Amino acid sequence: MSKNIGMVVMMAGAIMTATLSTPALAQNGEVNIYSFRQQSLLQPLLDKFTVETGIKPNVLYASDGLLERVRAEGELSPADVVVTVDIGNLVGAKEMGITQPITAPALTARVPEAYRDVDGDWTALSLRARVFYVSKDRVDATALTYDDIAKPEWKGRLCTRPGEHAYNIGLIAQRIAAVGLDETREWLTKVRDNLAYPPNGADREQVKNILDGTCDLAIANTYYMGVMLNNTAEPEQKNWANSARIIYPDVDSDGTQVNVAGAFIAKYAPNTENANKLIEFLLSDEAQAIYADTNYEYPVVPGVNPAPLVQSWGKLNPSPISLVEIAAHRGEAAALVDELKFNQGAQN
Repeated sequence: MSKNIGMVVMMAGAIMTATLSTPALAQNGEVNIYSFRQQSLLQPLLDKFTVETGIKPNVLYASDGLLERVRAEGELSPADVVVTVDIGNLVGAKEMGITQPITAPALTARVPEAYRDVDGDWTALSLRARVFYVSKDRVDATALTYDDIAKPEWKGRLCTRPGEHAYNIGLIAQRIAAVGLDETREWLTKVRDNLAYPPNGADREQVKNILDGTCDLAIANTYYMGVMLNNTAEPEQKNWANSARIIYPDVDSDGTQVNVAGAFIAKYAPNTENANKLIEFLLSDEAQAIYADTNYEYPVVPGVNPAPLVQSWGKLNPSPISLVEIAAHRGEAAALVDELKFNQGAQN
């Protein structure tokens, strides 16, 4: 065994000892999945996939580190399909050299060019929008733009999660792609100085703070509204959600910023045929409808409607800027967050 191969084996072995379940190695009638998505979101799709194809999914769930794991495992990796969130992860996987072209016919037949890799190395599976949750009691506006929240009337009224989180980096990167770095710096400075408190917590906590009166407008992803309204384990979240309504920014002009959940087939997938069958299924009308109903996200396949609850929030007009172009500005976006000390909150 060469020194380099030995190092890879040791790295892969070390990772495999982590406190995560490990998918089985290649077997007929199985597909191995590494997933950033929670089990509650993915399992309904996989159950239906097994019923229709007889293929058994073996799933490893983790909140981070899966791309690095696939790269470290190299040719020894059992991963067939990696399901992830954020365009940065999808583009990053291709740049890391851990993908292979998807050959499922549905990729080119059903997914718009804006939501798939030009070489077929990844595909979006669903869309989510970065929108405004506004207080029902304290905000009268029914239409707002991203530029609006930089205006003086929002001083001390905004809230969001930390700036370096992928969701906010995606929004800032979209602004850079749309108006350039200098204008985005000016905009983000004003948004920072309109914050009610230094960014902390996750999206749902910002909506809770609307109910508490701490802020009047939260920047958050659309699907959290559905998650909160239907949260039986923590019913207090229904009160958070019911205190706010959603406004889609720039719906009548430049369009609302969107991000994606997606998937790619690993470069050394041991079950490539089954991996492509899974991608084909995930892009079917049936699976897209399950995505929409279970996750409160937007189907990526045109003609499949969002869930009725999601439709009740308004109509999504997604920004036409290429997701790949937006991903290219993520480094600049992260640098702006640091430069402006965004996470310290208002500075005047």
